[in-house]
Amino acid sequence: MSTPFGIPGLSKYVYGTTRLGDSAIPLDDRIKIARAAMDSGVWFHTSRQYNDALEVLGRAFDQDRTHVPRLFIKIGHDNLDQLRASIREQITPLGVDHVNVGQLCLGGDYAQQCRSGGSCYDDFRRLKDEGLVRHFVLEVFPWTSEVPYEALKAGYTGGVVDAFIFYLNPLQRFAANKLWDLIDEKNTPVIAMRTVCGAPVHTLRDVPGAAWVPYLQTRAVEVAPIFERSGVTDWAEFCVRFAFSFPQVRATVGSTSRPANLETLLRLTSGATIEPLPSEIVADLARLQSRWSDETDIQAQPWTM
Repeated sequence: MSTPFGIPGLSKYVYGTTRLGDSAIPLDDRIKIARAAMDSGVWFHTSRQYNDALEVLGRAFDQDRTHVPRLFIKIGHDNLDQLRASIREQITPLGVDHVNVGQLCLGGDYAQQCRSGGSCYDDFRRLKDEGLVRHFVLEVFPWTSEVPYEALKAGYTGGVVDAFIFYLNPLQRFAANKLWDLIDEKNTPVIAMRTVCGAPVHTLRDVPGAAWVPYLQTRAVEVAPIFERSGVTDWAEFCVRFAFSFPQVRATVGSTSRPANLETLLRLTSGATIEPLPSEIVADLARLQSRWSDETDIQAQPWTM
């Protein structure tokens, strides 16, 4: 059974804004790359977690309010008051009056209500009815996968949550195996995050410190030979095609501060369709990700990956 997708007009590439909060990059350069992404017409993904990215975006938006993009914004956490406060805290510096897509980062009571079909869903509908949030996606990590699994299995998310959002690239699939299989079974829409996993696979494998956590270097050792025999020579192309090899994926979210990288991601996602990777390559990566999920991901302490 297919889940209808309720986010019309979503761009295949969503510009991630983590780098806009990097103070090591000159402010003018951060505003310039934000403007370039704005001018392309793609959607954006942002959060208060990204240091001063919201303020940088606000300055970029002020330069041309006719090109303010539609926005994914992380919101949370335990109750309706916290959700409202989270929304206001973030839309104020952006100078906008609503959230196009609220990324639900749920904890405490809300997580349990989400799992059991509780009153949180009424709260989410209320925010929609008020026009404060137009759409919702539910954030997933390996250590939170049981909540969305139970909610999706029971049908609680239908009509309220338009997609699940999690890291999905050749080295990371942050939905635990049981949830991933259910997403596949129900053809539930997915927003894939961290498009290129931070760096090319050979860099992650070979350059000391490029893999900011050790498991990525270990995984790069396994993924590099698959990449090399795929017939694809560009890592960004490989990653984009990997994400869109899964029919559930509706967009990929990737951050960059470099104009050339932005141009590449825009070019790779500009077509009406995106060619999937060869099926045997996808199958090889899927086998790795299934093993990693059981061996590492669901065993990990929260926020260590």
